[in-house]
Amino acid sequence: MNSQAPIGIFDSGVGGTSIWQEIHELMPHEHTLYLADSKYAPYGDKSQEEIIALSKKNTEFLIHQGCKLIVIACNTATTNAISQLRATYNIPFIGIEPAIKPAALQTQTKSVGILATQGTLSSELFHQTADLYTNSITLTEVVGKGLVPLIEKGALESPEMTQLLQKYIQPMLDANIDRLVLGCSHYPYLIPLLKQLLPNSVTIIDSGEAVALQTKTVLTELGLLSSAEIRPTLQFFTNAETTTLALLLRSYLEKIIIEKRTF
Repeated sequence: MNSQAPIGIFDSGVGGTSIWQEIHELMPHEHTLYLADSKYAPYGDKSQEEIIALSKKNTEFLIHQGCKLIVIACNTATTNAISQLRATYNIPFIGIEPAIKPAALQTQTKSVGILATQGTLSSELFHQTADLYTNSITLTEVVGKGLVPLIEKGALESPEMTQLLQKYIQPMLDANIDRLVLGCSHYPYLIPLLKQLLPNSVTIIDSGEAVALQTKTVLTELGLLSSAEIRPTLQFFTNAETTTLALLLRSYLEKIIIEKRTF
């Protein structure tokens, strides 16, 4: 495998760009290819069979593009499909899971909230992780129904978004949480609004930095970390409109390529 090949990243839509940003900031000389499967978003309300099929479709596209490693920048796809992908394809995979462990270790009130999709919360992998670390704490699980479609439209600060978040965080506040785990890669884009709605005593936790660090570790161990200090190619493919991608990545627009593709 060529160390100058791109890192492949896919998500059910635009949300995984929050993971891409962490990867790019940590490894600025790596070529990257991001796949936004927005046509089929959200994954969270689909069956496991559907999620696996979509994940295989995305994986095969990225492999065909010559990627050296694939980051599954989607909690639902990771928890439902990563074992199948690893068993099927001869390429390293990095997944993303809700950061239950650090939240459970850090909480002072012994109460943690998690906002995630139904697909993540109902997955076997999530329950294994939760059972391992939350025996002595209260875990309040809330399905963020409707949030991903609004983010896909770029409606980050809309009245509808505010109303949904107020509804979803209330049972967590009633449970006296002091840690809120974001269990979907779309949700970090809601952090500014969440900080307005949450008391200062609640710390928001997401997995982006940990995923970037793990990606760098695996590339280093495999001898695939780029050693060339070059201006990398940063490509973004979407099977929907490019408007929201351009909005979320506006600070990178001079460096990136965004294209609408069929996949």
